[in-house]
Amino acid sequence: MSAKPLEHASTSGKRPSPSPDRLFETLTAFQQTAALTAAIELDLFTAIGEGQNTVPVLAKKVNGTERGVRILCDCLAVLGFLTKSDDRYSLTTESAVFLDKRSQAYLGSAKNFLASPLMKEGVKDLATVVRSGRPLHDHPFSAADHPIWVEFARSMAPLLYLPAQLTAELIDNQSQMKVLDIAAGHGMFGITIARRNANARIVALDFPQVLAVAHENASRAGVSSRYSLLPGNVLELELGTGLDVVLVPNLMHSLDRAANDLLLKKIHEALAPKGRIAIVEFAPNDDRISPRVPALFALAMLANNTGDAYTISEHRAMLNNAGFQECEVHPLLPTPFTAIVARKG
Repeated sequence: MSAKPLEHASTSGKRPSPSPDRLFETLTAFQQTAALTAAIELDLFTAIGEGQNTVPVLAKKVNGTERGVRILCDCLAVLGFLTKSDDRYSLTTESAVFLDKRSQAYLGSAKNFLASPLMKEGVKDLATVVRSGRPLHDHPFSAADHPIWVEFARSMAPLLYLPAQLTAELIDNQSQMKVLDIAAGHGMFGITIARRNANARIVALDFPQVLAVAHENASRAGVSSRYSLLPGNVLELELGTGLDVVLVPNLMHSLDRAANDLLLKKIHEALAPKGRIAIVEFAPNDDRISPRVPALFALAMLANNTGDAYTISEHRAMLNNAGFQECEVHPLLPTPFTAIVARKG
C-alpha cells in the first residue's frame, strides 16, 4: 500500500499538516555554519557596512565570482544576517554590532574556536558518543599543551568582554582585593576587575602557554604591574590562602561532579573569611531545555569531555556542599551567561 500524501491545510479550518522543514534545516545546518564562516573570512560584513552592497561590487571586493557572492549573500539574508532590497544588501543590527570589523564589539574571531575542526570532530559520530557516554577521543582538550587553548584565549576574548564587565559590576568595590582568576584564558575577567579597582591584585591561573596570552592582554590594558601568573592545573596546585575573590569563568562545565566538588572545596579553603566566589557559566534552567543557548551547550560537553551544562540548582547544591552561603544568581543579559556569586561561610 502506498503512503498517503500529506494534505495541506485548507481554508476550512483544518489543522495544518506537519512540515519536514525543521528536519531538513537541521540536517543541513552544517551549511549554515559554512556560510557564516565564509562570510567572516571574506570580510563580507565589513564591506557591506562600508556601502559596497551590490553583487558586482562585492565580487570585486572579495575577489570572488558574482554567482558565488549572490548565493552567499542571499543565504545570509535568509538566515537573518543581512537584509535585501532590490539588488542591495544591508547589515542587520546584530551583524553591524558583531560582524563588522569596524565595530568595537566585533566577534568574528570566535569562529576560530567555535567552528574549529576539533569542535566539529567531537560530533562526527555522535551516536557512538551517546552509546558510550564519552567523547570519541579520551578528553581531547585535557592536555596542557593542546593548541586549542591558545586559540580559545586569542579568539574568544571579544565574546567574553561583556560578561566580564557585568561580572565585575557584581563584585565591584574599591578596597584592596586579592583576586584569583582560575582558568583565566584570555584573562578578561581578572583584567576587568583590575581596571575598575586600582587596589585589586590579580593572579591568573592557567596552562603556561595560555597565560602568555592573558599577560599580553593585561599589558595592553595597563594592569600588568598588578597581574601575576600561576601556571598549572587548578586541581593539582596549591591555591594559597586569604583570597578575597576567586573567579571561575567557564570551567565547571568541562569537569564532572567529583572534580567540581574537589575544585569548590579547594577554593573555599583558599578564601578569606567572607570571601566570595564568582562562577560564570552556561547554566540552563531545571527543565534543561531553556534558555536555548545554555541548554544546547550540554551537547558540546557530551561530545568533548565528561562535563555538562549544569543547572542553577546543581550549581547551588555543589556550592552548598563545599560550605558556601548566600548564593546569588545573576543572568548576565543580554549574553547567554549566568553569574553565580556565593560567600564563604
